[in-house]
This record gives sequence, C-alpha cells and structure tokens, in this order.
Amino acid sequence: MTVKPESVATDPLANLERFMPSGQTPMLKHIGVYTSGGDAPGMNAAIRAVVRSALHHGLQITGAVHGYKGILGAEWLPMDSRGMGNILQRGGTILKTARLPEFKEASVRARAAAQIKSAGLDALVCIGGDGSFTGARLLWTEHKIPIIGIPATIDNDIHGTEATIGFDSAVNAAVQAIDRIRDTADSHDRLFIVEVMGRDSGFIALETGLAGGAEEIFFADNPVTVDDAIDHIRRGMAVGKKSSILIAAEGRKPGRAYDLAESIRKKSGFEAKVCVLGHVLRGGAPSAFDRNLASRMGTAAVEALRRGYCDAMMAWARGRISGVPLRDVIGKHKRVPDEWIRMAQTLSN
Repeated sequence: MTVKPESVATDPLANLERFMPSGQTPMLKHIGVYTSGGDAPGMNAAIRAVVRSALHHGLQITGAVHGYKGILGAEWLPMDSRGMGNILQRGGTILKTARLPEFKEASVRARAAAQIKSAGLDALVCIGGDGSFTGARLLWTEHKIPIIGIPATIDNDIHGTEATIGFDSAVNAAVQAIDRIRDTADSHDRLFIVEVMGRDSGFIALETGLAGGAEEIFFADNPVTVDDAIDHIRRGMAVGKKSSILIAAEGRKPGRAYDLAESIRKKSGFEAKVCVLGHVLRGGAPSAFDRNLASRMGTAAVEALRRGYCDAMMAWARGRISGVPLRDVIGKHKRVPDEWIRMAQTLSN
C-alpha cells in the first residue's frame, strides 16, 4: 500500500497562507510558552506538546510562569523533555496562571515586550482564552512579537473552534456528579438544581443537561423561565414522575441556583435541593479527548511558527486542526446553536 503525501488541501495549516501575515521568523531558534486566564484540564498536555515538538526541531523552549504576570516579571523557566514526563494526566498547569488587568495598558505591554526580547525569545505560544488572545494579538500588532494561540477554557466559548481544551473534561465531571445526584433524587423523590460554571456561555450547561437527562436547562442563550420549569415538573408529576433535575449556569438571571430554588418555592411550593459544582469542574485529570486535542494543537502551533506564521489560533473543526486568524476570534460571542436547545427541550419531555 502506497501512502500519499499530505496535500495542500488536507494540510491543517494551509489556510494560514491566505490569512496570516508573516511571523518574520526565518531564523526561529527560541520559543516561549505560557498559560493564561482560568486553568483547564489539558493545559499540561498542550505544554508538553509544545515543548517536545520544539525540542524535536532543535529549538530552545522557555516557559513563562504565571502567564502575563510572569512575562512582566521575567519569571522564566527553561523547559526540557525530561520535565514533561508524567504531566499528561495532570490537571491545572505546571506553568501556573494569574490575572493581570494592567496588561490592558500600553505601557505595561511595552515593558512585557521588552522582557520577551531581553530573554531572547523569537516567538510565543499562548495557551488560554479570549482575554489571553487579546493580549497576545496586541504583542504582535504593537511590538511584532510572533504569537500563536491555543484555545484552552472549560467554557468552550472561543469563536472559530468547535472545541476548546478542557471543555470535554469539565462536561464529563459534571455528568458524573449528576448521575450520582440522580440516584439520590430518585431515592427521595426530590427536585435538585445543579449549578455548573459558564456565566456567559451555556455550552457546559447544555451538554451536561443533555447527557444527564435534565428536565430544564437554564443558561444565557436559553429563554426558559421559572414558570416553564414549574410547568415541566408538574407535567412529569402528572404521569408519575417523582424526581427532577434542573441545570443552571452560574450567574444566569433569575440568578444562581439558590435564587432559582427560592423562585420555584415561592411560585409553586416545590422545595429544591441545590448542588453547586463550581471549580470542581476545572480540576482533575483531563479526558482522553482533551489530552489528544491539546497534543495536536500544541504540535500544530510549533509547526505554524516554524513556517513563519503568527497572529493565529489553532482550531478544531470538522475533525481536523486548522488555523484561524486571531482577528476573527477575539471579542466574538459563541452561541449555543438553536437546534441544540430545541433538541434538549424535545428530549426532556
């Protein structure tokens, strides 16, 4: 059997030729990598892929500890292949992460750019979300530091990619919790409201609700009301249903899970038990999907920089890794598709 070489049509980075400015890295020798924003399961797998891919191609690789804060403070950590051992299955990020609101100031970005250049870095790989990518793009547009982004956030709210690193792991953790709650709800004939993360994004709530068989799912893009939930519960009771589970994304009006429970009690008299999963969804070992997605994106990010591309994000679409310009990603709201919402409503009846 003859294996044909990969064509331009199937090259995951082929589209960068049409969109990306040259990263001006023909003499690429030294890459930096950092994690920024909220941690997500699979970040370590992405770090591992970036480091080992860089080393495979004879490149020096340095990590910035604590994201943009670490860059500003020159918290550099030389990376080697041995240090990547036994981190694939670990949650969190070995490079740590931190918030740095001051990075919105041009003078702070200028100081960070000076630290990057002083460290001898030719390019960077940013592992994070929308806010992290905003800072990354400004380092390129203002200071011509080539950067490739890798989307990592449990919320799956990054425009231009079907999946972000950490989302699958978070959903699996939530579903496991709901399966356990379902058992006790059935045993005691109770109504439970389970709150998941996702203040501005409903992907965790929707996919968790679908997989967990929730009666109603409350999140920003879904117009379901308290009255809708009460009617749904009553219809179930009329046909002999003794227990129900509602999923609520944090911060959604009419409020968090406790506010929702109180609204339901006042309007119907139904007492609801509340379980807030919170940051439990961020921790723990990444799923196989997230480990593999992170590995593929990390490898592709290094390859993109080697080819001289930058100002792009590695994306997952239609089963493949591809490059998407950061200008088409930043600041755009990624909505849960309406057909998914309709499907959840149909299946919950």
